[in-house]
Amino acid sequence: MTRHDGRTRIHGDGASLSVLDGAPTENVHLAFAVPDSGTVSAFHTAGLEAGFASLGAPGDRPRYHAGYFGAYVADPDGNNIEAVHHDRR
Repeated sequence: MTRHDGRTRIHGDGASLSVLDGAPTENVHLAFAVPDSGTVSAFHTAGLEAGFASLGAPGDRPRYHAGYFGAYVADPDGNNIEAVHHDRR
């Protein structure tokens, strides 16, 4: 983790996240790449079982690209949280 110019950066496993000082952002879409479509489905099921609303059942999303398989849930603050598998064979 590093801090510079009002920004905290969290790094790990090839990913990073920046947190800025100031008022919280609303209506965020946060996507996590996962290793396979089964993990996407498990993410969605776990979200529903935890009481989160579905924003999109697991499925192909060819409008993004061939092999895009994703699912979406709303977190308690109403943000759109996605698990996505990019099968680009």
